[in-house]
Amino acid sequence: MPETLEELTGPVDGVVMLPRHLDWGPKRSYRLDQIADARLLYMRVIRESATPADLRQFLNAAMLRRLWPELVLPPPVRALWVARFPELQRQAA
Repeated sequence: MPETLEELTGPVDGVVMLPRHLDWGPKRSYRLDQIADARLLYMRVIRESATPADLRQFLNAAMLRRLWPELVLPPPVRALWVARFPELQRQAA
């Protein structure tokens, strides 16, 4: 996990192509202007990333804050992120 959300400086627009180690499905590109695509990309990156570098490259702090209430994540993953970044929980309230 990153130390701060501000480290997450990934794209906020355009099309993002995820590498195979994050998304091994047939559709690996995501349009960030499409809310469903953006949510799916964020859920996949959060669940599948093994390094903070992946999180920094593909996630953006402002977009994460905006999408957080809508992300469907395994409860232990969500709890880990909220424990590190309590502002996400406040954002969802």
